[in-house]
Amino acid sequence: MSSVIILPTIIVMFTKSKPNDLNEATVVTVNDVEEETLEDLSSFSVAVKRTNTGEIEEVPLEKYVMSVVASEMPADFELEALKAQAVAARTYIVNHLLRQQDEDFVITDTEEHQVYKNEEELKMTWGSDYHWKIDKVKEAVIATKGEIITYQSEPITPTFFSMSNGYTEDAENYWGNDLPYLKSVESKWEINHPKFTEQRIISLDEINQQLNLSLSNHTKIPIEIKRTKTNRVSEVSIAGNTFTGREVREKLGLRSNDFTIQQKNDHFIFTTKGFGHGVGMSQYGANGMAEEGKTYEEILSYYYQDIEISSINDVAQTLIVKHNED
Repeated sequence: MSSVIILPTIIVMFTKSKPNDLNEATVVTVNDVEEETLEDLSSFSVAVKRTNTGEIEEVPLEKYVMSVVASEMPADFELEALKAQAVAARTYIVNHLLRQQDEDFVITDTEEHQVYKNEEELKMTWGSDYHWKIDKVKEAVIATKGEIITYQSEPITPTFFSMSNGYTEDAENYWGNDLPYLKSVESKWEINHPKFTEQRIISLDEINQQLNLSLSNHTKIPIEIKRTKTNRVSEVSIAGNTFTGREVREKLGLRSNDFTIQQKNDHFIFTTKGFGHGVGMSQYGANGMAEEGKTYEEILSYYYQDIEISSINDVAQTLIVKHNED
């Protein structure tokens, strides 16, 4: 299936051939019905390094955004949530490319940057649901074409994650960087979701291995936990060995850093709430807001504070120059 939307009488295209005209759209009037592709809407391409092959895939921006949204958020979410995800995904890649310094830098197709599956891979993943899902995602991308999130006229780092524990987290508490638009907000839309909590049983041997400890079997292990105001673990002491909640979450593969620990003989029960690092936009929270009738602009303004929705045209000149230099 091609990446198209049918438009009567008018096509709007952003062209790379005339850099000085980037702040204006080229409007072409036609008599017949025409097709506007995601390629037409893209003013530059994104070079994505494919993990499985090591090859570089050049993808027009809006087609890249479509693939990221399709890979990162369930397509059966509300359209306004998908639109919010599209703007966040577009902002992420624009911000990343603007700050790219190393000429050998590449965008991966993993969570290191943003998960990316091309259309053939999505067909394999979705099977018979492919057509309605891809059409819905494309609708969200085209409805927000060229839109990015800015703070004080600069693209933000629009972090997002799956599901909150009832609140989002300050960026400073997780990464150590204080970003004024990534502050904690209440996010209660997820707490009744059946996957809000999860329990995992982890053996003492695995804990010793993953945390580089040498705890003894058949003994009661003293554990002390300190939490942030959002109830996430800021620090945990295990038999006098101190870790951040982030360290424990990442090394043990926990769903989130809001967890409790209960020892049962030589095993430990970790109960987590939410899913993800907790900073920025909660995807399930965004869907909950959309179900209540909130627009994607309202969703983005809630999870990212004091931001504006701006046009990529404001930074496109810089991006195309960088792209052509590469």
